[in-house]
Amino acid sequence: MATIDETKAAEGSDETPKYKVIGTRPIRHDGADKVTGRALYGADIKVKGMIYGAILRSPHAHANIKSIDTSKAKALPGVRAVITSADLPEPGDKIAELGEGSVVLNHLSSNNLARTKVLYKGHSIAAVAADNIHIAQEAANLIEVEYEILPPVLDVLKAMSDEAPVLNPDVRTEEAATGEKGDKHTNIAKHFLFEKGDIEKGFADAKYVVEREFNTSTVHQGYIEPHVATALWNNDGQITVWTSTQGTFSVRQQVAELLDVPLARVKVVPAEIGGGFGGKISVYLAPVAATLSRIAGAPVQVVMDRTDVLQATGPTPGSHIKIKMGVDADGHITAADAWLAYEAGAYPGSPIGAGAMCVFSCYDVPNGRVEGFDVCVNKPRTNAYRAPGATNAAFATETVVEELCEKLGMAPVDFRLLNASKEGTRRVDGVTYPRIGLVETLEAIKESDHFKSPLEGQHRGRGIASGFWFNAGLKSAVTATVNSDGSVSLLEGSTDIGGSRTAIAMQFAETLGIAAEDIKPAVVDTDSVGYTDVTGGSRVTYATGWAAYEAGKDLQRQIVARAADLWEVDPDQVSYEDGYVLGPDKKVSFKEIAVELSAVGEPLVGRGVSNHNEPGGAFGTHVVDVEVDPDTGKVDILRYTAAQDCGTAIHPAYVEGQIQGGAVQGIGWGLNEEYWYDEDGSMRNANFLDYRIPTCYDLPMIDTIIVEVPNPGHPFGVRGVGEVPIVPPPAALAAAIYDAVGVRMDELPMSPPRVLHELLKKQKES
Repeated sequence: MATIDETKAAEGSDETPKYKVIGTRPIRHDGADKVTGRALYGADIKVKGMIYGAILRSPHAHANIKSIDTSKAKALPGVRAVITSADLPEPGDKIAELGEGSVVLNHLSSNNLARTKVLYKGHSIAAVAADNIHIAQEAANLIEVEYEILPPVLDVLKAMSDEAPVLNPDVRTEEAATGEKGDKHTNIAKHFLFEKGDIEKGFADAKYVVEREFNTSTVHQGYIEPHVATALWNNDGQITVWTSTQGTFSVRQQVAELLDVPLARVKVVPAEIGGGFGGKISVYLAPVAATLSRIAGAPVQVVMDRTDVLQATGPTPGSHIKIKMGVDADGHITAADAWLAYEAGAYPGSPIGAGAMCVFSCYDVPNGRVEGFDVCVNKPRTNAYRAPGATNAAFATETVVEELCEKLGMAPVDFRLLNASKEGTRRVDGVTYPRIGLVETLEAIKESDHFKSPLEGQHRGRGIASGFWFNAGLKSAVTATVNSDGSVSLLEGSTDIGGSRTAIAMQFAETLGIAAEDIKPAVVDTDSVGYTDVTGGSRVTYATGWAAYEAGKDLQRQIVARAADLWEVDPDQVSYEDGYVLGPDKKVSFKEIAVELSAVGEPLVGRGVSNHNEPGGAFGTHVVDVEVDPDTGKVDILRYTAAQDCGTAIHPAYVEGQIQGGAVQGIGWGLNEEYWYDEDGSMRNANFLDYRIPTCYDLPMIDTIIVEVPNPGHPFGVRGVGEVPIVPPPAALAAAIYDAVGVRMDELPMSPPRVLHELLKKQKES
């Protein structure tokens, strides 16, 4: 069971705000369809006359394309279309903002269908549409490609060297601060540098200094549903795309720009989405399916298999990180220095900027420097993965913090409380925090039953770590139509990954003082609602929730004005409070007034938009108990507790689920998950048997503690929840492993062979 540590809404306030709907646990509106199997996911979409697509992918990690011969494929009976990159427009160097990162359109187009080079095994080369999938796959295998094989570069440090083969001839190092680019062609796409205070003096003032290097492996988001797109390029020039995506409007923009058609000619219809976590923002299939449809004259569906998903869609980056931190005799941090190099994959765009922002985010660092590099390697182009860039950084920083605590003889939780970021703390990258709840999460863990309980037994240990994500605001829109029975149809553009339909409906219901069950929320296509940014960055409950609040306020104003007219009184004599319209001698419920107004006037339609940028940032602190098998290096998790500041828990069950799900993904990242490449750049574990995500057999119940420090930048105090919980787990596990068997891990994942290697090395040294 989760517990809620409620903090006061503001200084001087005696009580936490009490809500009618917020904080309750109504049944989710899409629940019945999901559990009965009636919900339509991407591959469930069937359009009249639909045919099927297949994609030919590169067997090489790095090669020039010398020629492509599609004649045999086109001659196969049942084949309706065959395309290569020559069938896509040249998009130029224009940059598209995807919501959780930007991309050069030329790179995005080349990632959909390779132009002159392939840059990773699985890179798409050509596509076929045929009457059935078997013919399409057979035809794809008939396409003949002549390659000039080039040496692959798979290591981020080797890719940075002057001797490394350059993947993209248009990439020159961009200085993030100025936007200026260097003269040399290179694999280093971007360079970040943040500085604060006097770092040399800070280290000179330190009593203890710890400097360490860390490596993290490439990992995938691990969503269960593969990528899928169905497209119809109609005879009237209109393009309709049905797809599972985190952002219909982002897909619309990408498709329009990559196919060089007006935005108004593209409609994107969202299906239910079987997981995304940042990996379903960039397009891989929609432009290909649409182009096949144009040539074939029929709707085309393209579905990836699991191997294609793992080999060819955006994982989160591997990284090499150096951390140096100093503390004085009392345990105060005096200086901190970070050097981070993140894999971008085949094309620029790793989350190095976010990593550089987050690396010291949990600590008040008076003197600091953070340097970061975005580096291309022969792997699929990276994409966001739940707090992109932050988990790598936290693993390194929190592990160094643990070593400093050991030198100081100070309890790790007390060190963090002493140095924790608070309201007014300025990060190294320049951001000053508003009201935040890191201290409260640390105190919640310190006071938890888990933390206070003894841990007994050989080879058992306990670890703690904190993490941060800054969250996002961006744009959202909703439309609310009041029905004649007092129910409300609520249309939104935020695709629903973790129950956001209900979270949005609850905020709308709270605004009007009605029941969440009276709202019928629907996620609709790009022609049916106002522009809405992606479901990502932990923004939906915050931003789309704010839009729903505005729609509710809009309806309140309309209802008051029309009730006054109906009752023939001055509008100043009418008010709306807690689900009732109050007049001079009347008190009428929302449902009653809806019935009255529906009979005598125009429809009641509320509109709400949001473009606020005060998401507040969120922190979490985790504690974990492990047992390490000294003979195999296997790490078993005995107990796990996560505390997180969510501002205000709109639907506590969903908050618990987000925390638990993120923690499980962080555990997988920490203990097992990694892309395993051979020297030729072939991924050797491109399936869920060999790419080892945690199952229920690997985990105990994840206990959650919901901390509520309301965000002053939101009407209901909301902070995004979904990203923070993936950040602390690897670092907390590393601390627990050290506590259990006395070895410090500096590489992810901390798989049995790696832990055993460190144990054997320790035995040899002793």
